[in-house]
Amino acid sequence: LYDSAKQLYTPKGCDYSSITTRILAGCTTGAMAVCCAQPTDVVKVRFQAGIHLGAGSNRKYSGTMDAYRTIAREEGFRGLWKGTFPNITRNSIVNCAEMVTYDIIKEKLLDYRLLTDNFPCHFISAFGAGFCATVVASPVDVVKTRYMNSPPGQYRSPLDCMLKMVAREGPMAFYKGFTPSFLRLGTWNVVMFVTYEQLKRALMKVQMLRESSF
Repeated sequence: LYDSAKQLYTPKGCDYSSITTRILAGCTTGAMAVCCAQPTDVVKVRFQAGIHLGAGSNRKYSGTMDAYRTIAREEGFRGLWKGTFPNITRNSIVNCAEMVTYDIIKEKLLDYRLLTDNFPCHFISAFGAGFCATVVASPVDVVKTRYMNSPPGQYRSPLDCMLKMVAREGPMAFYKGFTPSFLRLGTWNVVMFVTYEQLKRALMKVQMLRESSF
């Protein structure tokens, strides 16, 4: 929905989308994604934390659906939506970093005629977007994961979680796991944007064929 949101925020008659417009579109679509997927993210984080228990230990959840049922039973409906605000913050930042950076890098590569609008251009733009997204999102991502995975009462709020992290571990705690995060986001961006560009071209060709047949 990023392109649609960008068009919505762009004033009528204006052919160019400003940085502010792109950031607003990124924040909007990022928040919408979290509103739909928050329970899934909570279950994912809890499962990843269960790895630390070891193969011989009794896992808290026997499967995905059991995790949904157990969390809802023990913590109520709000348990499945724990950490929604930090997740919206994180996803909005990631979405802005990814989409806006991709837009700008691709735009500059084409403007300066360094590359044409094809696979190498899409790949480089996506790789750069993944790196920028990891840099700006890692602090929020670490706080979100810590807070969502914390037992009840350990942190009063995401802000309390952040302050305790800084006091106990220092500022570099926000960038723990940077390399695996970059490998994940970098790969995700390359796959997503390259696939998106190819699908967009295919849909445009289908649309042109349909219009030419009338």
